[in-house]
Amino acid sequence: MEQLSQGQKPRVLFITCSDSRVAPNLITDTEIGELFVIRNAGNIIPPYGAANGGEGGTIEYAIQALGIEQVVVCGHSNCGAMKGLLKLNKLQKDMPLLYDWLKHAESTRRLVMENYPHYKGKDLMEILVAENVLIQIENLKTYPIVRARLHQGRLKIYAWIYNIEKGNVLAYDARTHTYILPEGQLLEEEATVGSFSSCGDRESLIPIKKELAVLLKITPESPSAAEEATQALVTLFDQARRNGMNDIELQNYHSLFSELIQLWAEKIYSRV
Repeated sequence: MEQLSQGQKPRVLFITCSDSRVAPNLITDTEIGELFVIRNAGNIIPPYGAANGGEGGTIEYAIQALGIEQVVVCGHSNCGAMKGLLKLNKLQKDMPLLYDWLKHAESTRRLVMENYPHYKGKDLMEILVAENVLIQIENLKTYPIVRARLHQGRLKIYAWIYNIEKGNVLAYDARTHTYILPEGQLLEEEATVGSFSSCGDRESLIPIKKELAVLLKITPESPSAAEEATQALVTLFDQARRNGMNDIELQNYHSLFSELIQLWAEKIYSRV
């Protein structure tokens, strides 16, 4: 805290909901001073010039003054703001300010109602939360400072959903238009948001994560190559555990490799 009193140098702008169950530092396993946080009902980012709130100024300050190069927009399961969005007109009388605020997410409501008409209840809510994060990112891109830094290749934006019930995070994968475990898309980058999802000695985990990323792409052509890949994975898991990777992240990696391990095993036993 004495060092932080001299100034801040956060690595990530984290935009999320005001919901009391969403704790950015807990979700990302980060320390005080590592995240610059914007919170509001529904993790909404009004398009540039559309509102007089503090979101726009805070975004400018984070990117221009603090030099932040990574942004996470994080929605969450069972979001009360998204439930309110589905019955927007009913809010106008009792909560007019909330009604005005949620109108900034009208694009989300319209997209979901017109493109997912057969979904109801919990399934509809999950879709609403997921699509809202993506639409808010599109709104974020309307800010001049954001467009400029994206064009320069100096800014990365990630879409996350935090599942309160399971306590885990899913990240949007543009290639498949689905949300997946974030390690699957962030493994290869040394200084990404994914690099602080672990505990212990984070720096020592970076080369291990890089090797795991390479191993994910390997397709052994022979039983001996499959055996080598399996042994390499066992060694990397052991190194990761000894360097402080927590149990949740280890489980996530096990999930990523589960199908590959089965394929490698089939290749090994094919020679019997």
